[in-house]
Amino acid sequence: MMADTSALYESVVCVKSEVHVYRIPPRSSNRGYRAADWKLDEPAWTGRMKITAKGTAAFIKLEDKNTGELFAQAPVDQYPGSAVEAVTDSSRYFVIRIEDGNGRHAFIGIGFADRGDSFDFNVALQDHFKWVKQESEFARQEATQDSAPKLDLGFKEGQTIKINIGNIKKKDPSGPAKSRAAGGLLPPPPGVRAGGLVPPPVVQQMTPVAPPSTGTLLDIGDSVPAPAPPSQDLWGDFTAAGSGSTQDTRSEWVQF
Repeated sequence: MMADTSALYESVVCVKSEVHVYRIPPRSSNRGYRAADWKLDEPAWTGRMKITAKGTAAFIKLEDKNTGELFAQAPVDQYPGSAVEAVTDSSRYFVIRIEDGNGRHAFIGIGFADRGDSFDFNVALQDHFKWVKQESEFARQEATQDSAPKLDLGFKEGQTIKINIGNIKKKDPSGPAKSRAAGGLLPPPPGVRAGGLVPPPVVQQMTPVAPPSTGTLLDIGDSVPAPAPPSQDLWGDFTAAGSGSTQDTRSEWVQF
């Protein structure tokens, strides 16, 4: 059953300037038609062939070469199918089913003198129905997507996400504190080389170490005299001297 194509644009798919039409005998068996059974040297009609497409349907139109008057038309809703059938003994001849628009139809044979024309005829019909199949598949997918529940990827209120970004080193919180403790300076700002500012060196106080005594090494076996003990009466001489002076002074006063 042909779809309603009255409101669709009709495009021309293929045009061949010469095609022959033959009256064919009824099919004698299910093996198919044979062009050898036709009277190939006596075609019933010769004219121009045009293939047009309107929506998903294709039409094979046989027209007069000079006036363009329509001789016959074969609607094609599927290929390969009953509307167009290749013969079994040649690649240049086909059987098509023509219709008059009033429900009546008949089968006629068509043939091309050039094998290239028959090839273009075959490919044009194949490409059209390949496109029809793809469009039908796309429509089916869209219908399936529309009927399926839509996935809501929006954020809910209060919802958060966490993104892990690799190859980023975490800052060491103890780094600046260690730098201040070691050199007393803050780390250089961004864009300044690390060698631009050199912290002053830390001066460590050196405790002098007493040289080792060599006396014990040089005077091995000799007795070292011990230092004399300090006098117990540090004021003895001073007192004695003072007492003598006092006595002399007193005696002078008496004699005077």
